[in-house]
Amino acid sequence: MRKGTLALVGLAFLLSSAACTRKTTVAQRPPDVTPVAPPSSTPAPPRSSGTPASPSQPVVENRRPATMTPQERKTLNDALARLEDALFDYDKSTIRPDARTALHDDFGVIRDILANYPNQKLVIEGHCDERGSEEYNLALGDRRARAAQEFFVSMGIPESQLNLISYGKDHPVCTDKSEDCWQKNRRAHVTATP
Repeated sequence: MRKGTLALVGLAFLLSSAACTRKTTVAQRPPDVTPVAPPSSTPAPPRSSGTPASPSQPVVENRRPATMTPQERKTLNDALARLEDALFDYDKSTIRPDARTALHDDFGVIRDILANYPNQKLVIEGHCDERGSEEYNLALGDRRARAAQEFFVSMGIPESQLNLISYGKDHPVCTDKSEDCWQKNRRAHVTATP
């Protein structure tokens, strides 16, 4: 008896809910008609290495090997040697006008290096003079390297090809105790990963 009552209540509920629903019609949008060009009967020619393809030999694209030859490494190092360091004021990491000019001049060389060697990564080193603690100078060197990186990225160099390192005061180019010497050590320097 109880099952029959529950079945009747359930059936009544279904009928009442079905009777209360209204069917609404939605106007259908006409389908967008976009002309599609029929596929070409001749496939586009594959990129070639300059030699004709034979049925037994697949076409292979010219790709630069991941490792450099000794001659390519020498060419890269010669190009990097032409780069000018960006110099910074004492206790600063902002790029001053002469550093901006140096980085702008370096941009063309860096762009060409990365175009010719797409697998190569460059390293931007941040350096400081001997004054200040080791920890402070490591942080300041990092900020200087980041400032140079941000400049290059804003010019279009891919950030993924630029690594940063701070040497703080550990790698001076000059060891005299003078402002001229200290100025040479407060720098961002670009080199290549080995």
